[in-house]
Formats: sequence, structure tokens, C-alpha cells
Amino acid sequence: QVQLVESGGGLVEAGGSLRLTCTGSGFTFARAGMKWYRQPPGQERELVASISPSGGSTRYADSVKGRFTISRDNDENTMYLQMNSLKPEDTAVYFCNAVALQIYWGQGIQVTVSS
Repeated sequence: QVQLVESGGGLVEAGGSLRLTCTGSGFTFARAGMKWYRQPPGQERELVASISPSGGSTRYADSVKGRFTISRDNDENTMYLQMNSLKPEDTAVYFCNAVALQIYWGQGIQVTVSS
């Protein structure tokens, strides 16, 4: 049974930091491309960042470049999203995504940035 479980969300003031964690199980984590998406209130889901299976390649949405860092630890089947200099417009439900033999999604976690 495949599971992706996000943690680390919550409420933070503008300018603050949070680190999201996504832990995967039930699939070969080290072979999966991993991504973070987010869905702001009333908006479409959007890609925030992606990381290759080895961790050697990363990509970011323009809106988070220089503020967010995606990383992974394949020994721990875990992916991270370090979010610094948070802005109110970063408020969203954040989703973990894995591209393996199939595409898997986590349940999502709320991040709220107050102004």
C-alpha cells in the first residue's frame, strides 16, 4: 500500500520559516521523481518544486526561487521543502507528489502565512 505523508505545516508570520516533510512507503522511493505542489484558496493546484530521483537535479517555480529549497534523503524515504522568507501569498495546502510506476499524492498539509 502506497503512502505519502506530509508533516511540518502550520501557521507562521510573514518572513518566517517552515520545513515540510514528506515520507513515502510502499514504492521504491529512490527511483521516484518527487515534487511539491500547492493549492492556494480558490485557486488551481500549482507546481512548487521538483527533485530528481538521485537528488542531483532540482527545479523551482519562479515565485519561490531563492526562498524555498527542495531536498531528499533516499535512505529515509523522505523529501523536504525548506521554506524561508514566507509571504502571505504562500498560504496554501501543500501536497507531496511521487512519480514512480504510477503517480501518487499525499493528503496535503495546510500552510498559513499571516501578514
